[in-house]
Amino acid sequence: MSEELPAYAERVLEVAERIPPGRVMTYGDVAEWLGEGGPRQVGRVMALYGGAVPWWRVVRADGVPLPGSERRALGHYRSEGTPLRETASGEPRLAMRRARWDGHEEGRGGDEAHT
Repeated sequence: MSEELPAYAERVLEVAERIPPGRVMTYGDVAEWLGEGGPRQVGRVMALYGGAVPWWRVVRADGVPLPGSERRALGHYRSEGTPLRETASGEPRLAMRRARWDGHEEGRGGDEAHT
């Protein structure tokens, strides 16, 4: 990239990189953790710049895998042991109550999911 990353985008991507394998944060969680912006701003940053970070760990609040990248995301979730559930129609979704991370380092070893 020839130009510098916008400061807000850099902060969003830093949060995405901190999310441990097997855990997720919603777009809104990231904005709240940063104390600025909102879910749409975080989503925009991830859409434009998220390819260089674990993008599959920043998700929609409903647990639906990123449209258009479902297979790739599900592959990452399965390899990382991210909690999943099936809908009544058999489609995989993130088990948000168990997968959600609150941004605290001590959450790595235990069941510190953000509820």
